[in-house]
Amino acid sequence: MELNEKILVADTLTGINGELIRYAEMIPQTEHKELKTTLKQFRNACEQSQEELYQIAREKAYYVPAQTADKDDIDHVKSLFSKSCGCK
Repeated sequence: MELNEKILVADTLTGINGELIRYAEMIPQTEHKELKTTLKQFRNACEQSQEELYQIAREKAYYVPAQTADKDDIDHVKSLFSKSCGCK
């Protein structure tokens, strides 16, 4: 089976997104300041890679984003999160 560029980009994005999830789980669980800082640096680099690859995928039409949410939808989601976490 021949892999094409679109499949490789999608697979790489999936892998990067998985890494981001792992960093999100690990960072708040460590009390070691140096380790926490290192994990945050890795996460930030990973986010940068994800954004760059995402832009390439959009330029090549490998990824078409969902329709932009309207203000009412955004406000609704914000209200749900602010109620659940007690933040504003």
